[in-house]
Amino acid sequence: RMFHDDELEESEKFYVGQPRVLLLIYALYNTLVARSEMVCYFVIILNHMISASMITLVLPILIFLWAMLSVPRPSKRFWMTAIVYTEVAIVIKYFFQFGFFPWNKYVDYTKDKPYHPPNIIGIEKKEGYVHYDLVQLLALFFHRSILKCHGLWDEDEKGDSSSNKEDTDDELSLTGGRRDSSASLKSVNLAASVESIHVHFPEQQTAIRRKSSSSVSQLSHRSSFSSHRSKRGKCHETLIMSHPAILFFSASYSVVKSHCCLCCFRTLQVYVPIRQFFYNLIHPDYSAVTDVYVLMFLADTVDFIIIVFGFWAFGKHSAAADITSSLSEDQVPEAFLVMVLIQFGTMVVDRALYLKKTVMGKVIFQVILVFGIHFWMFFILPGVTERKFSQNTVAQLWYFVKCVYFGLSAYQIRCGYPTRVLGNFLTKSYNYVNLFLFQGFRLVPFLTELRAVMDWVWTDTTLSLSSWICVEDIYAHIFILKCWRESEKRYPQPRGQKKKKVVKYGMGGMIIVLLICIVWFPLLFMSLIKSVAGITNKPLDVSITITLGGYQPIFTMSAQQSQLKDLNQTGFNAFLGSYRGNTAALQFLEGYGKEDITLADLEGNSNSLWTISPPSREKMIQGLLDFSAEFTVVLSWSIQRTLETVYPYYIKAPSDSLAKPIKQLLTGMYCRWENITVSLVKNVSDEGVREWWVLNQLGKRYKTSEESLELFIFSDKVSPPSLGFLAGYGIMGLYASVVLVIGKFVREFFSGISHSIMFEELPNVDRILKLCTDIFLVRETGELELEEDLYAKLIFLYRSPETMIKWTREKT
Repeated sequence: RMFHDDELEESEKFYVGQPRVLLLIYALYNTLVARSEMVCYFVIILNHMISASMITLVLPILIFLWAMLSVPRPSKRFWMTAIVYTEVAIVIKYFFQFGFFPWNKYVDYTKDKPYHPPNIIGIEKKEGYVHYDLVQLLALFFHRSILKCHGLWDEDEKGDSSSNKEDTDDELSLTGGRRDSSASLKSVNLAASVESIHVHFPEQQTAIRRKSSSSVSQLSHRSSFSSHRSKRGKCHETLIMSHPAILFFSASYSVVKSHCCLCCFRTLQVYVPIRQFFYNLIHPDYSAVTDVYVLMFLADTVDFIIIVFGFWAFGKHSAAADITSSLSEDQVPEAFLVMVLIQFGTMVVDRALYLKKTVMGKVIFQVILVFGIHFWMFFILPGVTERKFSQNTVAQLWYFVKCVYFGLSAYQIRCGYPTRVLGNFLTKSYNYVNLFLFQGFRLVPFLTELRAVMDWVWTDTTLSLSSWICVEDIYAHIFILKCWRESEKRYPQPRGQKKKKVVKYGMGGMIIVLLICIVWFPLLFMSLIKSVAGITNKPLDVSITITLGGYQPIFTMSAQQSQLKDLNQTGFNAFLGSYRGNTAALQFLEGYGKEDITLADLEGNSNSLWTISPPSREKMIQGLLDFSAEFTVVLSWSIQRTLETVYPYYIKAPSDSLAKPIKQLLTGMYCRWENITVSLVKNVSDEGVREWWVLNQLGKRYKTSEESLELFIFSDKVSPPSLGFLAGYGIMGLYASVVLVIGKFVREFFSGISHSIMFEELPNVDRILKLCTDIFLVRETGELELEEDLYAKLIFLYRSPETMIKWTREKT
C-alpha cells in the first residue's frame, strides 16, 4: 500500500476496540464540536427564556438578524461581540446585587411584579443571578476554541486584508475617471472598524461580488480618505491662503464643516454596513438553494396547537380555564382569539412569500416578526397575564418553538428560495406512509381548499380558479392511484391464488370490529361512562316539605353536612341482606355501592312556624273531620308530587334535577313506605302564641329517641367533565348525531363504485402524473401559453375514455 502508516493503523485498531459506551461518548463529543455554534445559540436562548430581561434580549435578536443570516458562518466580530457583551452583563448583574440599592430592600415584595423596572432591565437581586450567564460564556469560549483549532477564528481578517489590497489596485486604476463620474456609494464592509471607512466611486454600475455576508470589502483609514480629498482640493487651498481677508471666516467654516462631516461619517459607519449586509443578502452572486418551508410550517403548527391547548397562559385571570368549557358556553376568550389570529396570519403571509419567492419580503417579514414577537412576549404579555415570562411555562414553550421557526426562516433567507415549487411535499414518494399522510392532510377541514386558493392567488398562471382546483384534484387522485399501483408492484398477488388469511382477517376483521363498535357505541359509551369512569355525586342538601291538602306547609326541614351520613361496609351488607328474596330490588342495587348511598337524618321539629290564617285553619280542621272526603298529603323534595302513601323511605337522585322514589324497594312484601306521626305544638308566651308541627317516622332503621325522619338517597354516578359533552346527548342523541352521520360516510365507500370505475381502475398512471407535473413545471418557468395547452390536453384526456385507455395501458 502506498500510504501505509503503522502508527495510524494501530491507532485505528485501538479506537475500534474501545467499549461501545466510550465510542458513544466520542460520537457525542464530535457532534458537540461539529455543532458548537448551535450549542451557543441554544444556551443564549435558554438564558433569555429564564432571565427574560432587557440585558439578555440583545443577543437573541442579534442571533436571528445577524449571526444566522451570515454566509458562510458568523464572523469573528459577532462572536467577540457576544463574548464581550456577556462579560459586561455579568459585571453589571454582580454590581447591582449589593444591598444598598433601594430596590434591593423589598425583594420579596417586588420579585413577582412583571413591570418592576429592575425586573425588566434584569438587575434585580436574586439567587443564582449569574449561573446561566456563566454557562453561556463557557459555551462561547468553547466555540471560540473550536474555531481556533480549525483556523477559522482569524479567517475574516485574512480575507479582509486580501480584499483591501484588491480594492487599492482598483482604486489606483480608476483615479482618473472618478472626477467626472457621479459619486455613488456601492460597497462598504460590515466588519468596518470604528476608525476606518473606504468608499468606492466607480464610473459604471458594477455587480457586487459577495465573498461572505459577514466580510466584504475592508475599509481604509480615515487618513487615507482625507489624503485623497486633500490632493483633489490642493489648488483651492492655495487660493484661500492667498486671501488673508477671509481667513477667519474660512477657518470657522472649516470647523463647522469638519463637525458635520464627522457626524455624517459616524452615521455612515453604522448605516452603510447594515445596508450593505442586507443588500448582499438579498442580491447574492451565488446561493445554495434549499426548501425548508415544510419545517417552518410544522413549527407554526406546533405553536398553533400550543395556543389552542394552553390559551389560558396568554390571558388574564384565566389560569384555570378550559377551552372546551369556554366554547361550550359560547364564550371566545380574547387572548385566545388574538393569539390564534396572529399565528394564523403569520402562516398565511409565510405561504405567500414562499409562493412569490421574494427574499426581500422574507427579510422584512423576519425583521418585523423578530422585533414584534420579542416585544409582545417580554413587554406586553407579562402585563396582560400579570405574571413574569419566566413563570409562564406555556409561553416559554411557545417562544422556544418560535425560535426554532426563526432559525429555519433565517436559513431559508440565507440560502434563497427554490426556483420551482412543484406539488405537495407529501407527494414526493409513492409509499404507504406518504399515501396515508396525504389523505390525512386532505381530511383536515378547509385546509386543502385554503391551500389551493392561496396557491392560485400568489402563483402566475392563466388558469381560472375552477380550472386550477380541477388540476389539483386530478393530481391528488392520480397520486393516490400511483401509490396503490406501486404497492401492488412491491407486494404482487399471483393469478388464481386466493387471498391470504392474514390479509382477510387483518383488514376484514378490523373493519368488522370497527363497524360493530360504531353501531353499538352509544350503548357501550353510556353504560361504561358511569360504571367505569363515573364520579360519585353525593347530595349536599336534602330538603323535605309536607303540605296538608294544599294549605300552608306544616313541615319544612333540611339535612346538611353532619346530618348526611355514609354507610359503612357492615351497614351496606345488612342493607343488601334485608332484600335477599327480592329479585327486582337486588337487580337495582347491583348498580350502586356503599359510597353511592347517603342516609339523611332530618330533625322532627319543623324549622319554620306555622303561619296559617284563622279561616284557613278552620277550613282545614273541617276537612280533616270529614272522613268521607278525600284529603291528600303532598310531600316535596326536589319537585312537588302527590304520594299515595305517606313517606318514601328510599329516593333516587339521578344526574338530572328530578329526584323520585325507588319503586323496586317500595313495592311488594318488602315495602318500606313508612308512616309518620304528626303533632301540632303550641307555645304560649308574652310574645304571643307560636305553633309548629313535629313529625316522627315509625319503623326507622337506625333507632333514635328524638323525633326525626330518615331518608336513604341513592346517588347516580355522573360522567367526567371531559366527556360531559358526549354524555349530555343521551343514547338516542348519540345514535342520531354520531352513528347515522358516520354510517352515511361509510355507505359512500360501499356504494356508487360503478360510476367511478373508469377513473379508479387505471393500470398505469405514469403518463397522467407526468402531464400534471409538466403543467406545474411550465407554470414555474413562465410558459403560460404552454400551460393552457397542457391543461386542455388533460381535460380532453378525461373526456375521451378511449384515449384514457391508451394512455393508461401497462408498458410492455
